[in-house]
Amino acid sequence: MMKEENSKQQTANSKNSTPVHGSPFTIHLSSGFTLVETLVAVTLLTIAVVAPMTLTARSLSTAYYARDQITASYLAQEAVEAVRAVRDGNVLRTALGVPTDLLEGDPADPKTQIPIGQNFRIDTRDNVIVPCTGGASGDECPFLQTDTISGFYGYDDGWSDTKFRRTVVAEFLTNPDDGTENRDEVRLSVTVSWQTGTYNSREITIFENLYRWVEEGSGASQ
Repeated sequence: MMKEENSKQQTANSKNSTPVHGSPFTIHLSSGFTLVETLVAVTLLTIAVVAPMTLTARSLSTAYYARDQITASYLAQEAVEAVRAVRDGNVLRTALGVPTDLLEGDPADPKTQIPIGQNFRIDTRDNVIVPCTGGASGDECPFLQTDTISGFYGYDDGWSDTKFRRTVVAEFLTNPDDGTENRDEVRLSVTVSWQTGTYNSREITIFENLYRWVEEGSGASQ
């Protein structure tokens, strides 16, 4: 009886094992993951990895956009200060005995002139003003350039173009009483446009009023 039970047990074991050729050992088979379980596990793992990565990418995009917006604001304010410096330089010329129109400058000296009613660019390193003549409209300003070494913004041969385009416009205001041109006050507008990554093109515009606050002999305030 004992021999028969041992024989049946060996027969059952031989059915549940697979022999390995060239080896005296046997490999016992065991149940594994089904296809559905594997797909569920892969899906959960993908969600766990992709969600944080997507959030990180969006956070970086937002940070880059905020960085560019701050840069654009500084570039716009920088142009306002540069044009004001040109106006104040004309005040000094007048005080030194060279009567100069504070707002329009000296026709014989381009460095003193502020173009009225047209788009222009200004290089804040030396406050040189140049009317814009590019683009299909004929008055588009070029992209600002930067020096990769110093980090300065301006316009110079050999510098690299940036994503920022700065446009400056100066216009005389209108007298509210009679609608005539008020040549004692200029409305200065500076627009900086740019595009960050896949965001739509954005722009920021700031305004500043410049006054003919001293009498320079042009007769504009008389």
